[in-house]
This record gives sequence, C-alpha cells and structure tokens, in this order.
Amino acid sequence: MRGISGMARLVSVLAGTVILGVAAALVPATASAAVPRFDHIVLVMFENVGFDSIIGSSRAPYFNHLADSGALFTDAHAQTHPSQPNYIALFSGSTQGVTDDSCPHNLGGPNLSTALAATGHSFTGYAESMPTPGYTACTGSNGRYARKHNSWVDFADVPPAANQTFAAFPRDYSRLPTVSFVSPDMCNDIHDCPVSTGDTWLRNNLGGYADWAKANNSLLVVTFDEDEGTRANHIPTIFYGTGINPGRYSQRIDHYSVLRTLEDAYALPPLGESAHAAPITNIWAPTLGGIPLPTGSH
Repeated sequence: MRGISGMARLVSVLAGTVILGVAAALVPATASAAVPRFDHIVLVMFENVGFDSIIGSSRAPYFNHLADSGALFTDAHAQTHPSQPNYIALFSGSTQGVTDDSCPHNLGGPNLSTALAATGHSFTGYAESMPTPGYTACTGSNGRYARKHNSWVDFADVPPAANQTFAAFPRDYSRLPTVSFVSPDMCNDIHDCPVSTGDTWLRNNLGGYADWAKANNSLLVVTFDEDEGTRANHIPTIFYGTGINPGRYSQRIDHYSVLRTLEDAYALPPLGESAHAAPITNIWAPTLGGIPLPTGSH
C-alpha cells in the first residue's frame, strides 16, 4: 500500500507538471497581449513640465506613487511646442495645421469622439473652471480656464453635451463614459502653479478613480502636453489600472502612440498619424483563466 501511495503522489506531481507546462506554452511569460478592452478610460493632461521634474521629485509624491505602481514610460515625448497642437494631436491624430495657442479654431474631420460614437461607445471631456457645459469662449471670467487646453470643443461635430465642466465628473465611476479626457485648470495643471499643486489635485480629484479603476476593468492615463520647451520634449506618461504589469518601459512613445492604444482598445479605425504609431501592448499582464501570470523584464 505504501508503494501504491508513493506512485499516486508521483503521478499527481507529473500531471501537475504537465498542466503547468501546457499553461506556460499557451501563454509565454514574455508574450505581449493585445490592448485590453476597458469599461472606462480616463486620460488627464498636465502642462509644461518635463520628465525629470516629476519622476523622482519630492514635490510629486502622488505622480510617483502611480508611476511606481503602474506602467511608467521613460522615453515618452510630446509632438511639438506650444501647448495647443499637442492637445489637438492627441484627440484627432493630427495637429490640424495649428502651430500656436490662438483661439478659436473650428475644425472638421474625424476625431476620437466621433470614432467612439460610430462604434456605440461614448466620449466626454471635462474641463475644470470652464464656466458652463458646452462653453465655447476662449477664456473664463476667473482666468483659470483656457480653451487652448480643451481640444474637443474645437471640433464642430463633437456635441455640446460632450463638453462638460469638471464639476460634472461622476463620483459614481461606473457612470463614466467609455473614454473621458480631463483638463485641470491653469493652476491645477501646473501651467501657472507649482508641481506640488498639480500633484495634490491629482490625488484629491482622481485618486479615488485610480483605486477604483484597478479593481473595475478600467484605466487611468496621466500625461503632459509638452515639457518646459526643450527640443527633446521629454514628458512623463503613466498608465495605471486593471491588468497592468508594473514597471518602467523604455520604448519611445508619443501622443500618437497613446491615441493608437485608446483606439485599439475599442477596435476604432486609427486617426491620422496614429495609423503610423504602434499601440502600447507590452505593459498588459498576460492571464490564464483571469489570473495574471508573471512576465519578464521590460
């Protein structure tokens, strides 16, 4: 009986080894997954600060918390200077010929909002300190709202209902649209105020969503329009949420790469220059039966 028991244990071990070997063969630890389809994506854009002024800075503890617990891109870049063309590029796949911060612009053609709507998904932009929903003027009365940081209002076919104040950002995150863009005001986006102000704003206003996203098949993207004006235009970009394999990722990305990743999440046709950008696929933790598997180095 003792021999039979030992043989049974051996068979069990061998069977387990075979099963694990099959699992490893089906989902290699170093494989890249396609972009997952999230229930919600929120992208927030900050202003005019380069990578080295945020990552590792004592003035930015919450940015660095997200970077340490999510996917930090160490070679992320904006498209150009100044601010406005970068916002338009991230929303439409092109700077649309805009080269400055002039206002207003009335642009046509495809954009992220119309692409989402055409496939049964939804988009809303939330702009802090914008006086009223659907507002189209270039500035607000308190000097802290600027349309140049609100790309969606520049496109005539984006409905006024998709242009909301940040006060309308749902506190029940399950009520968010498929994709949201958030534009803090001219102080809280670090344009006119210190890095620490933007860091506190991010923690207080989107920290709850970040925690919720991680447990609810959703994603937070934190990025910057441009750096302080250098030729390199090296900016922080962080992805945080469900299914991310935390770490530092060294591939070069830009605003078109981020847009292409959002498009691929919902099988949207790539817009403009995003058609020539590779989607971000190497940060997603592969799974077997919904259980994340370990991955290799980045």
